[in-house]
Amino acid sequence: MIEPKTRRDQNREVRHAAIVSAARDAFLEHGYAATSMSTIATKLGGSKGTLWAYFPSKEDLFTAVIDDVTASFRQNVREALRPGRDCYTTLLDFAERFLMKLLQPDSIRLHRLIIGEAGRFPEIGRIFYTRGPQVVLEQLSAYIRTQMDAGVLRSADPVQAAMSLIQLSQVQQSLRLWGVVDGARVEDVGDHAIEALNLFSRAYAP
Repeated sequence: MIEPKTRRDQNREVRHAAIVSAARDAFLEHGYAATSMSTIATKLGGSKGTLWAYFPSKEDLFTAVIDDVTASFRQNVREALRPGRDCYTTLLDFAERFLMKLLQPDSIRLHRLIIGEAGRFPEIGRIFYTRGPQVVLEQLSAYIRTQMDAGVLRSADPVQAAMSLIQLSQVQQSLRLWGVVDGARVEDVGDHAIEALNLFSRAYAP
């Protein structure tokens, strides 16, 4: 039996969420280097000591932010790759959801932050990768392996195959990261996903 949460536990959860939300806004607006624990504490109207009671370091706080911004997408990926549908429909669903996430303004800002600052702060690159791209790669490659085993896709390295589909989908994100293209219409996302999946399907047809 799950014990009901106490008022104190509930208050801590609310405070934790408020800290993560404030930190997310600060990191995306100012970058990792320019965001300090003192700045976030001031924004929240509390002391730095209180903030440290929740997160012992800026790296821990950044990790919580990445977990927060990727949580719903990880669930989205699991939903897209659920069993019971044909391979093309499943992978198209994945590609559309993946592209839609990549092209969201906050996703663009986060990727620019990682690209711009991971050279000086390699820890943020590792944190982002293990909680975002690596999880997606593992889930997608596990699904592709089942389709290869069933003969729906030709036998190959499922991890490399998953990377191929991910990279084909990321072309549109790159154009936005570089400022070449602005915005993303839902109908365009569908077209880009179909194009990426058709190329993937031709490469891995049995």
